[in-house]
Amino acid sequence: MRIAAAQARPAWLDPTAGTKTVVDWLTRAAEAGVDLLAFPETFLSGYPIWLARTGGARFNNPAQKAAYAYYLDAAVTLDGPHLATVCEAVADLGVFCYLGISERVRGTVYCTLVAIDPARGVVSAHRKLMPTHEERMVWGIGDGHGLRTHDVAGFRVGGLSCWENWMPQARHALYADGETLHISTWPGSVRNTRDITRFVALEGRVYSLAAGAVLDYSDVPEDFPLRDMLISQGKPAGYDGGSAIAGPDGAWLVEPVIGAERLVIAEIDPARVAQERQNFDPAGHYSRPDVFSVTVDRRRRSPATFLDD
Repeated sequence: MRIAAAQARPAWLDPTAGTKTVVDWLTRAAEAGVDLLAFPETFLSGYPIWLARTGGARFNNPAQKAAYAYYLDAAVTLDGPHLATVCEAVADLGVFCYLGISERVRGTVYCTLVAIDPARGVVSAHRKLMPTHEERMVWGIGDGHGLRTHDVAGFRVGGLSCWENWMPQARHALYADGETLHISTWPGSVRNTRDITRFVALEGRVYSLAAGAVLDYSDVPEDFPLRDMLISQGKPAGYDGGSAIAGPDGAWLVEPVIGAERLVIAEIDPARVAQERQNFDPAGHYSRPDVFSVTVDRRRRSPATFLDD
């Protein structure tokens, strides 16, 4: 199978332009013979880059409220037109897609990783289990509903967003569901992907693909409430990609790519996973279910259950 990460520049907080960008990269991937394409974390409609540089935790601050309202308005829904357009492109092009989205559910935004099958459409929507640090100011806490793997061209593929890739239980849930290809999505930084990509490959004896974006403050819309504050600091945004691919022995197939917008591509073979499982299978012959009991709750959580006639 041929897999790729789209290390690209998002149309930040512009879901219409962002959808066009996603379709464009899907088209490029199809032309390059790619079977599976992964996009960065919340690529559609954008990562909340202002939080760390503008005092995002200031309580009841008018500027922060305005920034959140802008972000909420730009988020997409699972049943909305933007994702429908992406699903149509996936079906037309025949490329399985992992797409990070900022998902709107009423007044809350979730960091969601959507898996889209060319024949079946959206097969899972994984809401990030635990937003990291300042991300909790804008993202809700997800559930286990999306901790699932999917059959793609002889592989079982699963994915996690950013720092939840460091969560042992989340990784184990995917390994136990048969994962042989692991997708990790990131806002875009080589410092995040340099170690964890190879670590997951070695731990799971899986292929490990990391997808990160390229982004700077010049990509922030002029009417975003905190744009002037971000630019006035004179510091780079720091989103330099870092997309990479490692084999099930932990060796790089493609080392982290810094800065460039490009498809990060590798050919992968399920036989290599089988070979590495000879000496270690974390959810198979090297597990100890007689000692460790693991339960994964994959029910979708809702704020209320309504009982009507």
